[in-house]
Amino acid sequence: MTSNAREPRVHPVPILSLRPTQMTVGMREVKEKRKRWREHGKKKQSELLGTHMIPVVYGPDQRYYVIDHHHLGRALHDEGIKEVLVTVVGDLRMVEREAFWGVMDNKRWVYPYDAKGERRPFRDLPKSVVDLKDDPFRSLAGELRRMGGFAKDTTPFSEFLWADYLRRKLVRKEVDANFDKALEKALSAAKSKDAIYLPGWCGPASDD
Repeated sequence: MTSNAREPRVHPVPILSLRPTQMTVGMREVKEKRKRWREHGKKKQSELLGTHMIPVVYGPDQRYYVIDHHHLGRALHDEGIKEVLVTVVGDLRMVEREAFWGVMDNKRWVYPYDAKGERRPFRDLPKSVVDLKDDPFRSLAGELRRMGGFAKDTTPFSEFLWADYLRRKLVRKEVDANFDKALEKALSAAKSKDAIYLPGWCGPASDD
């Protein structure tokens, strides 16, 4: 039986040629992904590389712009992997170069905020995964979601919205000094009614 559904275009491309659409990652999360990668044997690693495709947008400069899995891309690069498979989820080659980032922004395919949560010009976006900066609040948000502090949600960059919320509830020194303690604080902040507007909010444990 033949299917007429369009197959995603899958190509191996050099990781360093991929252009990020965000400025930061949680380096703690990157380290965790590296650790898990090293625990797999060679066979399992090559299977994973064959099934984990990085979603990209094809830009007017013939470059691929990563719109998800920045942590994975950075972790694989740091582990010495040179190429990954990508799947093209948007083709914007026809867009004029000057208009490209505006279109990306409109489709919520870019998040140009720095490690302080401040919006930056698109030209400040990193040119490769190597240039992604650490945002400990992004690590905190990722860990908070894994432990059930909020639900996974399809809202683009939802973990960055949580990171930004946590940035206003804790100071960076607390996160750097004692991550587990900061996570406890983050969990109680996540259950508070202040967080009701955030994607995947699970609500207070009980209404007193």
